[in-house]
Amino acid sequence: MSLATKKIAEAEELVRQAEKSLKTSLLKWVPDYDSAADEYSKAATAYRIAKAFDKSKECFLKAIECYKNNKAWFHAAKCYEQIFLLAKETDTLADVDEYASKACTLYQQHGSPEAAASALDKAAKLTEQKHPELALRFYQKAVEVILIEDSTRQAAEFCSKVSRLLVKLQRYDEATNAIKKEIGLNQQTESYGQIGRLVVALTLVQLARGDSVEAEKSFKEWGSCCEPEEVQTLQTLLQAFDDEDPELAARMLHAPFIRHMDVEYAILSKNIPLPKGLDIKKKPQDANDAQKGLGEEEEEDGEGGGLC
Repeated sequence: MSLATKKIAEAEELVRQAEKSLKTSLLKWVPDYDSAADEYSKAATAYRIAKAFDKSKECFLKAIECYKNNKAWFHAAKCYEQIFLLAKETDTLADVDEYASKACTLYQQHGSPEAAASALDKAAKLTEQKHPELALRFYQKAVEVILIEDSTRQAAEFCSKVSRLLVKLQRYDEATNAIKKEIGLNQQTESYGQIGRLVVALTLVQLARGDSVEAEKSFKEWGSCCEPEEVQTLQTLLQAFDDEDPELAARMLHAPFIRHMDVEYAILSKNIPLPKGLDIKKKPQDANDAQKGLGEEEEEDGEGGGLC
C-alpha cells in the first residue's frame, strides 16, 4: 500500500469519526464540535500529504465551522492559514486574498494582532512573485494591524517591505511616502543607523521621480543620521545632478554601499535617469569644426600677410 493510499484511508476514517461526533441523540443533545473540529483538521492534513488538495481544503473548511461554533477563533484562523498555504500547491494564489483576510479578522477577534500580522506576512510572501499588487495590500494591512498593538519596531519592518515592493512596482510617488513613514517609525525607536540608510533610499527614489530638489531637501532634513561615507556620496551625487554632470552622477550611483543595499534599491540605482549634461557625441565634431575654423583663419592670415 502506497503512502498516498494509506493517508487517504486514514483521512476517510477521521471524517467518519468527525461526522459521528456531530450527530445528536436522545442522550446527546449537543454536537461535539471540539472533537469534530480536531478530526476534520487531522483528516485535512492526511489528505494534504496524499496530495488530495481539494478534499484537504474541504475538511479544513468543515473544521473551521466547528471551531467557530465553539468560538475557538484562534484555531479557526489557523485552519484558514492552512487553506491559503494549499493555494501554492494548487496554483490558485489569487484565492489567497479571501482566506488571508478571514484569518486576520479571526486572529484580531481572538486578541492576537501579532498572529494576524504574521498570517498576512505569510500570504504576502506566497503571492509576491506572481501577484505583487496583492502582496502589497497584505503588507500594508499588516502595518495597520500591528500598529494597533503599538509595536512600532515590527511595524517599521512591515513598512520596509511596503516601500521596497512599491519601488519594485515603480510606484515612486507612493514609495516616497512609504519611506518617509518608515523613517518616522524608526525615529520613534531611535534607530538612527536605519534612518541613515533610508535617507539614501529616499534620495534614490526621488531622483528616479526626476525631482532632485526634493531629494536635496530630504537629505538636508535627515542627512545627519547618515554615515560619513553616505554623506559624502549623497552630497557629490546631488551636486552632480545640480551641475548636470552625468559621468560624476553615474560614478556616485555605483558606490559600493549603494550596490550592497536591498536588491530593489540596488536595481533602482542602475535605472535612475542621469542628468543630460553636455552631448558627449557632439564633442569630437565640435572639435573638428573648431580645428577647421582655425585653419581657415590661419589661411586668411596668410593671405593677408602676402598683401601687406
